Amino acid sequence: MPQKNVRDFVYTLAEPVIQENGLELVDVEFVKEGANWYLRLYIDKEQGVSLEDCQKISRLISDFLDKEDPIEQAYFLEVSSPGLERPLKREKDFLKHKGCAVIVNTYTPVEGKRKLRGKLGIYNNNTLNLIVEPSGEIQIPWKAISQVKLDWEDEERRNN
Repeated sequence: MPQKNVRDFVYTLAEPVIQENGLELVDVEFVKEGANWYLRLYIDKEQGVSLEDCQKISRLISDFLDKEDPIEQAYFLEVSSPGLERPLKREKDFLKHKGCAVIVNTYTPVEGKRKLRGKLGIYNNNTLNLIVEPSGEIQIPWKAISQVKLDWEDEERRNN
């Protein structure tokens, strides 16, 4: 099964199990590093993820994967928190974090920069609106964006 299909299949399989346990599935990665393949699930919840949460989800998902057996090659399963500067990838992430401080990395410069900081504005299928002080709002085409992640460093500066 191709890498993208593995991610999509595992996401579809794992999301209900993770939600039933009071957690959110943030992302799934299936990557080769050196000679080994890794299937990584990133989970989160409002109060933060504990080691016990990761271990429980790892056991549950491992059982499902053993039964379904969607991945041909050997791999290591890892379950962890996405961290404070979690990437935003799915529509639900952008809707949930509207108004939050983010860092947007782009493939090509936007207003002379490839790394922009601001508050997450309106989300739609074609553009991401970023509210930047003092200039206002920047509309960034989705095809120009390589990554969007939460900017907790900026949030902490504002709260202190």
